[in-house]
Amino acid sequence: MSDFDLEALRAELDEFAQTEKKSESSPREERIIAGFEEIQRFVEEHGRPPQHEEDRDIFERLYAVRLNRLCALEECRALLKPLDRQGLLGEGKTSVPAVDAEGMNEEELLAELAGAAGSSDITELRHVRASADKRAAEEIANRDKCEEFDRFKPLFDRVQNDIDAGIRQTRPFEHKAEIRPGSWFVVGGQKAYVAEMDEIFINAQGKTDARLRVIFDNGTESNLLMRSLQRALNKDEAGRRITDPVAGPLFARESADGDWASGTIYVLRSKSNDPVVAANRDVLHKIGVTGGDVQQRINAAKLDPTFLMADVEIVATYDLYNVNRTKLENLIHRVFDPARLNIEIKDRFGNPVVPREWFLVPRFVVDEAVDRIRDGTITDYIYDPNKAALVRLEKA
Repeated sequence: MSDFDLEALRAELDEFAQTEKKSESSPREERIIAGFEEIQRFVEEHGRPPQHEEDRDIFERLYAVRLNRLCALEECRALLKPLDRQGLLGEGKTSVPAVDAEGMNEEELLAELAGAAGSSDITELRHVRASADKRAAEEIANRDKCEEFDRFKPLFDRVQNDIDAGIRQTRPFEHKAEIRPGSWFVVGGQKAYVAEMDEIFINAQGKTDARLRVIFDNGTESNLLMRSLQRALNKDEAGRRITDPVAGPLFARESADGDWASGTIYVLRSKSNDPVVAANRDVLHKIGVTGGDVQQRINAAKLDPTFLMADVEIVATYDLYNVNRTKLENLIHRVFDPARLNIEIKDRFGNPVVPREWFLVPRFVVDEAVDRIRDGTITDYIYDPNKAALVRLEKA
């Protein structure tokens, strides 16, 4: 076959060949369309446009800012209008708030605008955190030395003792309302005490907030916003709130139908001839709680270092109903801890023992403490040896 015939055949075959379909969109336009389709998928999944509020997921905030930019650019609206089956472009108007550029650093802003600006990858998000989350972390981290920590340290010690005794508990943090003056938390592995709260105000997002003074157990403090503490607690897997002290169910003077006897508070006086005991006999009392018979409990007192290796007499007893004995005893001992007797006794084998249930407290103060247990106010008081009286605690 001649060269002419080959050329003619090639020309005829070319008429049947399918030409390659060329894209009518530029790479930048394809990225814009892909970014818009991501927003459309979000709307289909959630039934609403993405929002830019600070408590929203960072990807939702990314979509909201991208949609805002797409609506603002005439070129993008013209390109996307044929695809806008959900009416998201709104003829250049959108309910999505504008970008808070002042609240972002350059890296965050560029990352959030990447879809509309035409980055190399419209879906790429590299280590970007919401500006509010970043500010919250910075507020928690940026602390000053607490010059008054000597005044607060006894409160931290008391709270830890209450936790150890079961008088307070740690619970998961749930509500912003739990943040108030006098409340306690565990955040970043440290106990935190809300010492002060300024007036509540409305922030830029239309939500309530307030400036706090928070003291930490390492001797530092921070003037952070309530919502910053809230976000830090929510993001900290080990973040907890510390409950207020409670004695458990109260007990009555008499049993009622359906009540069950839990035990007895007993007040004892020692007959020991030890010089320290003899000199303070009238105000030295052993205060405890038992589920058994008090008389049987003290029958072998002179063989028991807990009873100072001597006989004792029963000064007073108070019957309990519907009460956790262990928690109540721990509470009583915490109240009278400032007057705890520091004495060492040798047991019958010559081993040194330090009894922990003897207190230099007048009998009438014990009666008052029992009354305050009954009316539920005992957790607000502690014994002051200098005044020989129960005094109200600083708010803790």
